[in-house]
Amino acid sequence: MGADPTLLAVKDLEVAYGKIKVVWGVSFHVDPGETVALIGPNGAGKTTILRTIAGLLKPAAGSIAFEQREVGGIPTHEAAGRGLVLVPEGREIFPAMSVYENLLLGGRRERSKAPETLEWVYSVFPVLAERRRQTAVTLSGGEQQMLVIARALMGHPRLLMLDEPATGLAPLVVERIFEVIRTLGAEGATTLLVEQNVHLALEFSDRAYVLERGKVVLEGESVRLADHPLVRETYLGV
Repeated sequence: MGADPTLLAVKDLEVAYGKIKVVWGVSFHVDPGETVALIGPNGAGKTTILRTIAGLLKPAAGSIAFEQREVGGIPTHEAAGRGLVLVPEGREIFPAMSVYENLLLGGRRERSKAPETLEWVYSVFPVLAERRRQTAVTLSGGEQQMLVIARALMGHPRLLMLDEPATGLAPLVVERIFEVIRTLGAEGATTLLVEQNVHLALEFSDRAYVLERGKVVLEGESVRLADHPLVRETYLGV
């Protein structure tokens, strides 16, 4: 028998804030090189799941296996050290530092590769190369979003988790960021995406899971889910 190809396996995950349970027995998996989307309405538990995988929250029940090793409940720094990198919603930059300095912080775990990775990141986000000496606070909202994604990529994540990368951005910027997500996928990167724009999430992912009230209600290939009556009526307005 060959090795298990699954990179991330979440099984029967339950997460609560105090006594209020928000994730109820969720199971899904991500294979190497895939872009997998979690979609659904606000309050469905999508961000909570990402935060739990990243070590920011502890599961109440269930398991999270990354590369066949249990990671549920491990500290955030340990999760990051294993290659589980979350880019949270809200564009958390170091505003007084330059773009270049922000990027170097992202590459501190892979210092030996930093110069080479930096050149690659600049090729993916040319605007960051142009603005590399500017302080991060002077960037537009879209450029700041590019910066936080680029900073995450500097650490060579095994699994890149993106939480609502399109929120509050102009359409042209959103298009650019999702083209980068597609490029990363073509280069073999593995991405777990939470995105409120269901049309975009399905267009730029391989597979998707639909969550409602903390439970998975649909799953499958993104192109097929885009034609599912529930998805078309509830999320795509068709």
